Amino acid sequence: MRTENTPLPSRRAFAGLLTAGAGLAALTACTPQNGTPSPAGATVPVQADATPSAAASSTAAAPTTEPTATAEPTVATPSPAPSSTLKTQYSLTDPTSPWVVVNKHRPLNPQNFVPADLVQPAIRLAVSGEAALLNSTTAAAAEKMFGAAASEGVIMTLASGYRSYTTQVSTYNGYVASSGQAGADHASARPGHSEHQTGWAFDIGDGGGACSFQPCFAEQPAAVWAKANAHKYGFVVRYPWMFHETTGYFYESWHLRYIGVDAAVDMATRGIATLEEYFGLEAAPDYL
Repeated sequence: MRTENTPLPSRRAFAGLLTAGAGLAALTACTPQNGTPSPAGATVPVQADATPSAAASSTAAAPTTEPTATAEPTVATPSPAPSSTLKTQYSLTDPTSPWVVVNKHRPLNPQNFVPADLVQPAIRLAVSGEAALLNSTTAAAAEKMFGAAASEGVIMTLASGYRSYTTQVSTYNGYVASSGQAGADHASARPGHSEHQTGWAFDIGDGGGACSFQPCFAEQPAAVWAKANAHKYGFVVRYPWMFHETTGYFYESWHLRYIGVDAAVDMATRGIATLEEYFGLEAAPDYL
């Protein structure tokens, strides 16, 4: 998610594009689900609803005096969340847990939570003040990840880190004032519903400074590298392409979330895109 110091209009261009009728095909600067950049002007495929077979016999079946046997309905047994396969399990509700899931259905408890171990990581910063802070575990992992990227010639910056409840109130109210509550709910988390408040999440920028908080950031070196490698350091791209009906937010190639190396690698290996699916939780496209 964006920092409060970033101009509002560029924050989530996706919602504006869709509302304006440009459609998902307009988002050609973003990387599609399969990891291949969409060429300019390409049509984004839409998954059609499954339809039952319409095949029918042209010959009527002969009548029978025997009653037709009716099979008993099969009751599907829910599959366990993939995360249950990991040896170490963490809380999904405790904000001090690396697995805490915060979305439009799951506010922080308490809503004014403040991490007790906020620190400034030794990485390149594009912000100052509270936005330059992360919890100590996330900061250490970020230092390793930024260092690994730099060793491959990719320069990342910390574009937005911790955001307090008070700051989120101001950020969200700014969107409400400019776009109304419905518009604000598509562009910014309500106070108490932001991952930034946990200290487990942050936004990255590219060393070249291009496309910050814009759809075209997905094609910048920092975003491309993070998408391919962030899981090795415990991070996931929290709001992936085309999963807004699950996460509640349009694609944010800049927003990384720490969940630990084991879980992040497990998600990448299994091809699971969202925390909601990984932890067996319901989709949260809108506020309850």
